[in-house]
Amino acid sequence: MTDTAPRRRGRPSRTQSADAPAARDRILAAAREEFSERGYDKTSVRGIAKTAGVDSALVHHYFGTKEQVFEASIEVAFGPVLNAPGSIAEGPLDGVGERLARFFFGVWENPATRTPLLAIVRSAMNNEAAASVFRRLISTQVLRRVARQLDLPDAELRAELAAAQLVGIALLRYVIKVEPLASADPEEIIARVAPVVQGHLTGP
Repeated sequence: MTDTAPRRRGRPSRTQSADAPAARDRILAAAREEFSERGYDKTSVRGIAKTAGVDSALVHHYFGTKEQVFEASIEVAFGPVLNAPGSIAEGPLDGVGERLARFFFGVWENPATRTPLLAIVRSAMNNEAAASVFRRLISTQVLRRVARQLDLPDAELRAELAAAQLVGIALLRYVIKVEPLASADPEEIIARVAPVVQGHLTGP
């Protein structure tokens, strides 16, 4: 006798469970694509599931709400930025401003990493739920780790000021595209910004 009882919402079948890693990867890739193309507000769990080729219940099962799917997807896309604290430890403290600025703009100048970052920033600018996820990720995964590396008074404030400097320039250059900043040579930007970032991080 065939079992026709419906599965509980969000509970994967045995076949889906066996394919869990591949299904999760497809869902994350689909989520990044949907959020990039549609923004946070116009993206739905159903749309993500359709793009991934899975049932929407499976998206809920693995990731929960749309906000949680967004957070999981941007953690993957945001991965290169999460390595920023490591640049603090790769040399003397008096050169950290240049290292951090060079790393930051290197991520933005690379089309492969810039595209998902643009989607994240645009979603955060237009939706409070997306902004909350973005703030949490920046605060816990980047700024606090940078602050711990500094080991200086007011380290968290210093890290936040440095981040504000860099993110503000990224918004003007890559999102709003204000000229002549948008077309300026990255090396010129780094040369001008690095001393300011250094001052925020290690200055008096």
